[in-house]
This record gives sequence, structure tokens and C-alpha cells, in this order.
Amino acid sequence: MSIPLRLEKAMEKNSSDITCLFEPRSIAVIGASHDTDKIGYKILSNIVSGGYRGAVYPVNPQGGEILGHRAYKTIEEVPGDVDVVSIVIPAKLVLDSVTRCAARGVKVAQIITSGFSEAGNAEEEKRIVAVARERGMRILGPNIFGLYSSGVSLNSTFSATGVRPGHVAILTQSGALGIALIGKTAVENIGLSAIVSIGNKCDIDEADLLEYLIAHDGTRVVLMYIEGVKNGERLIESLMRTTDVKPVVVIKSGRSKRGAMAAASHTGSLAGSDDIFDAIMKQCGVIRADSIEEAFNWSKFLAFSPRPKGNKSVIITNGGGVGVMATDACERYGIDLYDDQAELKKAFETVVPSFGSTKNPVDLTGGANAKDYDLALSVPASSPGMDATIALYCETATFDSAGLVPMIRETYRKNVEAGKPVCYAIVGGSDVEAAINSLRQENVPVYGDVYEAVSCLGMLYRFDRSREEKGATTDEAQIDVAAIDRIIDGALSDNRKFLLANESSAVMKAAGVSIPQAKVVRTIGQVVQVAEEIGYPLVLKVVSKDILHKSDAGGVALDIDNREEALDAYEAIMQNCRAYKPDAHIEGIEICEMVSKGTEIIVGARRDASFGPIVMCGFGGIYVEVMKDVAFRGFPFNRAEAMKMLKELRSFPLLLGVRGEARRDIEGLIEAMIKVATIIRKCPRVTDIEINPVVVYEQGRGHKAVDSRILIGAAQQAP
Repeated sequence: MSIPLRLEKAMEKNSSDITCLFEPRSIAVIGASHDTDKIGYKILSNIVSGGYRGAVYPVNPQGGEILGHRAYKTIEEVPGDVDVVSIVIPAKLVLDSVTRCAARGVKVAQIITSGFSEAGNAEEEKRIVAVARERGMRILGPNIFGLYSSGVSLNSTFSATGVRPGHVAILTQSGALGIALIGKTAVENIGLSAIVSIGNKCDIDEADLLEYLIAHDGTRVVLMYIEGVKNGERLIESLMRTTDVKPVVVIKSGRSKRGAMAAASHTGSLAGSDDIFDAIMKQCGVIRADSIEEAFNWSKFLAFSPRPKGNKSVIITNGGGVGVMATDACERYGIDLYDDQAELKKAFETVVPSFGSTKNPVDLTGGANAKDYDLALSVPASSPGMDATIALYCETATFDSAGLVPMIRETYRKNVEAGKPVCYAIVGGSDVEAAINSLRQENVPVYGDVYEAVSCLGMLYRFDRSREEKGATTDEAQIDVAAIDRIIDGALSDNRKFLLANESSAVMKAAGVSIPQAKVVRTIGQVVQVAEEIGYPLVLKVVSKDILHKSDAGGVALDIDNREEALDAYEAIMQNCRAYKPDAHIEGIEICEMVSKGTEIIVGARRDASFGPIVMCGFGGIYVEVMKDVAFRGFPFNRAEAMKMLKELRSFPLLLGVRGEARRDIEGLIEAMIKVATIIRKCPRVTDIEINPVVVYEQGRGHKAVDSRILIGAAQQAP
């Protein structure tokens, strides 16, 4: 496996520490027990019985001998260097143990013990990290079940099941689930290159571990179980680099949980934590699974299947019904079907009966036997235009079930040797189920459901497409950061966490975002003069730090066509707002150019608690929270990603023009998105930006950012 040159520098940081975790020359178990029922005994037993080739040092205050190894009373008594310690002692003793290990020169500590931040004891966890960092020691955990690494045959877990070596690496935040996954991988014949319990992630996290797995030749696929993300910006970088060279499959719990919602911002209220997670995983080229079964199926298939040379697949079946199901599944999972009818007829006419079909799906009919299948499934292996095969079988009386396993085994071999992916879905009774179980033990991709089989091939294509489409650069606009900072300084000095309408407009100007003409008036005598300077029709809006939602207060007047209406609107807004909030401090009334109608889009950005700066766009206007037609992205962010976001929207056809309307200025809208993204990235005190709506006109006529809302705060420190 070759590593792209751009990855090498990124992999240097902390690489020696993490390599040491996976490939230690020596390991000590602090809390190794003489009691066979204790976790400290189980871990030591797994290390010894697993064939670990380095030095093993049990540490127990009683001394003696455990599993044929001398037990040392303290870590200081252990001779020679100790690369890794596994700490299995009560939580109240862990800090002292970490302090002594750090002083002893231990490189990495795996803290198995629980009872820290997951139990509300976060301060003790912070002290442990601080002590370790003083001496350059890294911490894995706490609250973990340990680690398995095939490279040195190290099993420092307390799993009751042995680990089968192989090519899938598992990173899991859940200890209990991780232990269960070890057992399930054994049943499913999924060999592991590594499995790491991450636990509370007080120091070492997924990003650190991915840095090792990127370059680990024995790892072909990474499977991750995630419950929460702490340092999302760094995780994005690591996932981007990993998926450049190998697939990553993720299971994320908490789809139904919503993140904290910012009441003053549509961008915040629409940004459910799972929506953002899902969007960023796609952006990183990560494949997200809904269940353990999906994740295992996909990981196993991706680990053993050859990479497709092209994107055209063939379905071969003995039943029309399952053929149609497979066709539907191909559409769902983004698989293109080979459709050269002349070539299909030429390739299959000698193996398909006259009453069958050489169209795709190729129907061998219910009378097909093992020889017919062998001939038909050999065709794609030698046909340059056919890049992958979906093989379907329904149990029939004419097919001797005894020939099923050898037929699948042989045709699988032929296709793999030709570098062609192939998957099988076979449906039937006990003989078919027995065949599935037998072949899956040989890592042949055979499934009892059509959608299961097709989804595996679909994930293979998705991974390949993501590598081609993924952007690693960030496009930035030229914005006046100094001017924006001055505006924020003024608002913060006024003890405000948001900008007034005129201040938000000034930020838009500083970023070069096209906005309507506007000016704030403070007396009724200024109304007519300003109105006639800007020109009718107009919009009038209240400007007040105490009235954030202007419409709710009756603080907005639309379609003002003459001086009388302007004067009436001014007085009405003042009366409405005083009645709505008598103690409100009103800065004045903003008189704005009323923009002509166009397609309304919302553009926003915010600082997500997990992933840092993110960008959003969607169907805008007053129905934005009802429609919830939105898309999100993290950084790196560029014009190509902005275009992908727009294409994800159900309302995207409105921008292309419908029912005779002209195409909208999509390029100008993308520039506005880049400018908003640049603000959130370069101005760390901006926490939320929302422009709703951005009215997009016909191509060449540009757009107008009608109403902008900006929330601010103290600059956040990077973790």
C-alpha cells in the first residue's frame, strides 16, 4: 500500500507514541491478580496466551508469580524499559500509579479502570492527563477494555473470546459493545488487525489511532463505533487522510438526539447534532452504517473485494422477481448497470435459454443448473466492459443444492482473480442457509437477502467515488477582518452577544456580500429624506438590542411606496415595539431598499460544539424551519463542496429554473457561501451567522442578502 506524499508530514506528530501503543516491546499489568476471576488476571492471561512476543511484567503488591511470570511489587522494581502499562486498580489509586509510571519513563498507559468523567469525576481525569503530559506519557482511556494488535500478537483486553487476526481494525468508544464485537467477529469469521477501546478519550482519541492505521499495511478497513465527538476538527483531518487510502465504516449512536439549539438562530435550531455528523462523515468519505450487521457486512466485503475498474455492473439471476429487486437496490445504492444490449446478447446468448433474457438483469430462468451458472458468471470475469457482478439464486427443484457451494466458490475465485467484484444473494431453505454459513466462513460474500448483497457492492462504489470527489482545500474570500473586528468590539463593549441589524449589514459589506441599500434614522424628520435617497418601494425595520425577533414585535413594515406610508410605518413600528417591550432601547428605524422577488435561500454558518466551524444552506424564507430542506458542511470547504450542498437540496431545481423560468445565479450564490464561510473561519468571535433570505435572481443579475443575523462571543480556545 502506498501513502500519498501529502500524508507523510501529517503522520509525523505523535506517531512514535501511537506506534508504541500498538507495537510495544514490553508491557506491564498494574493490578495483575492471582485471582482467576479478576480482570487483572484475565488481561494478563490474554497477553500470555495470545502469543505476545515482548516482555511481560505483572505488578502486584503481594509479589510472587502469576501465569509463570514474576510479579513485581511496584512499577519501580520492573527491570528495563516499559513501553506500555495496563492499569487495573481502583480509581482512587490510579492518579498515584500514573504519576509513578510517568516518572519511570513509561510511554503509554492504558487505564482500564472506570469511575472517572463517565461517572462525574472529570477533575480527577484532568489531573491524570496533566501529570502524564508533564513527562510526555500518553493515556488511553480511562474506562476501557484494552487493546488487541495483530502486529505483535498483543491481546491486552479482558475479552473471554480469542481474537482472530485479519484485516479489519475496530475503534470503539463503548467498552461493553467492544467486548461483544470481539465475540461476534469470531462468529462471523472477521479477522482483526486491531481493536481498541477508546473509553473517555481523555487524551488519545480516534484521530490519534487513525494516524497509525493509515499506514498499517495489515489494516484494509477501519470500523468505528462513536458515541460522541470531542475534537471534531482534528477528527475531520484524520478521516480525510485515512479515506484517501482505505475505507472507514462508522456506526454512530444517537440519531434521535438533538444538539443544543440556539434560539436566536435558524442555523442553530436546524443543526441537529446528528444532521451535522452525517453530513461531515459524507464529506470525509466515511461510510455510515445503521446497524452492527450492516457495518460487519460492509467491512468484510470492503476488506476482501477487489476495487472495481469501472462503474458498470451486471445482474445474473434465475428469477425475474429477485432480478427486479436487485435493480431497485442498485438504484438505491448508486450502482450503474451495464446496458450495452448488443454486447450483452453476444456475451450471454450461448448460456441463456431462448425463453430467458440477455438483457440486464440476465435471466437464466428457473431451470438453470450449476453448470449454467458457472458459464454465466464466468462471462463478466473476461468481459472488459462488465466491471462487477451481482449473482442471484432462488432455490429450485432443477438445481442440485449439493452443487451450490462449489459453484459459488469457483465463480467467486474466477472473478476475484480477474479483479472483478462479485456478490451473491441466495434465497431458499435449510440447504441454502447451510451454504451461506459455509461460504461466509471462507470470506465469500454470500447473503440471504438481495439488498444486503447489493448494499455491499454499493459501499465499494461509494468509497471509490468519494476519493475522486473529496476536496482537501479551502477556498477563501477577501474580507475586511479588521472592520468586522471593530464592529464586534463595539457590540461586546455594549455587553451584547449579537449584532444589531445595521451592524450585521456592515459586516456583510466588509465581506463583500451584496445587500440592499439601507440607512438607520432616529427621528421622524429624517424618514422622508432617507426614503427618497434610497427610492421606493422600501422596508422599515426596528433596530434594538432588546428586540431580536423584529416581526414578533410588529417591528417590520413592507411594501412602503410613498412618503405618507413611510411616515405612517415609522410611527406604527415605534408604537408596536414600545407596546411589545416598553423598556426596550430603540436605536432607530432602518430604512431598506425593498428587493424584487427571486428564489429565497438561507445561507449560514456556526461554531459547532463538536466539529468547530460549519456552513449551511437551504430553502429559505419564512418556511425554513417547516421545510427543513438544508445541507451542512465542515472544513475544508470550497466551491465544489458548496455546489454539492446545493445539489443535495430538494429545492435545487428551483435554482435551475422551472416552468419556463431562467436559471438562477448559482455561481453568485456560491460566492456568498464562500464569504460567509470565510467570516466564521477568520473571525473567531462570530458564533452564528444567518442570512435569510438570500434572494437569488436570474443568472447575471446576482443576489441580495436581505436580512442577516449575527451572534458573537469570546473567541474559543482550541482544545
